[in-house]
Amino acid sequence: MAVHNAQLNSMTHLFCFGLGYSAAYLADDLIARGWHVAGTSTRAIGSARLQARGFDGLVFDGRTHTPEVAEALQSATHILLSIPPDAGGDPALRVFGEDIASAPNIGWIGYLSTVGVYGDANGGWVDEDTPAQPLSDRGQRRLAAETAWRAFGKRTGKAVMVFRLPGIYGPGRSTLDDLRGGEARRIIKPEQVFNRIHVADIAASIAAGIAAPRADRVYNVTDDEPGPPQDVVAFGAELLGMPVPPGLDFATTELTPMARSFYSESKRVSNARLHQELGVKLKYPTYREGLRGIYDAGG
Repeated sequence: MAVHNAQLNSMTHLFCFGLGYSAAYLADDLIARGWHVAGTSTRAIGSARLQARGFDGLVFDGRTHTPEVAEALQSATHILLSIPPDAGGDPALRVFGEDIASAPNIGWIGYLSTVGVYGDANGGWVDEDTPAQPLSDRGQRRLAAETAWRAFGKRTGKAVMVFRLPGIYGPGRSTLDDLRGGEARRIIKPEQVFNRIHVADIAASIAAGIAAPRADRVYNVTDDEPGPPQDVVAFGAELLGMPVPPGLDFATTELTPMARSFYSESKRVSNARLHQELGVKLKYPTYREGLRGIYDAGG
């Protein structure tokens, strides 16, 4: 990781609600440092896969309080939340909030949110002090969950940190995979820009937050260079020695409602606080380093 993590070496216990792609990247590193890691999947087959990777895999369907999860929380020292909220709020808080509040060893809680809470800035810059004005239902739910967890932290005295993420990519989940699979499209919408973040830099940023906890603090975990999405596809194609896909006009291209919703917001997200307060130095500051790193590693 790209941060000094001296405080991460002692025997501690991370519990992840939603031990998926991003959380598991961090968890693998913590296991190597002597941590105990447990986490949830929505189904038994998923928890079995977590067990096979060296984690304690548990089932949480988002609704049911189980003694297995409640018991695991009693020995946890850190909580990471990466499951999406539903219409009723954050499932982990709703179902296991009191268990977390009463757990004697939990001192740190990290919540993985989205830069979508800022809404649309017409391509302008936003930072953590910019008022959150989410346009989508997805963004509104995330903001409500953030608010609820921050209030929980103040009520219980546990340090809650919020990490707002843009589009996530990494090995097995990048433009290179889309290009190889024939699924990459260069959708062009004038003045459209996005940030993105490599999964390794998400892990490093969370680790920095664990090592230097700051209660009730929000961080944008993004790359250094927001840019047009079509440029990312073009760079990936050149890296692979493939023809650059033709540009498609956003206005006339058929897209799923979910895909179209992403293009309804354009903003440049500042990560200055991440650098200044947590001392994070991104391993992949732009998509160029990120995609080249994946390519060089055979991904």
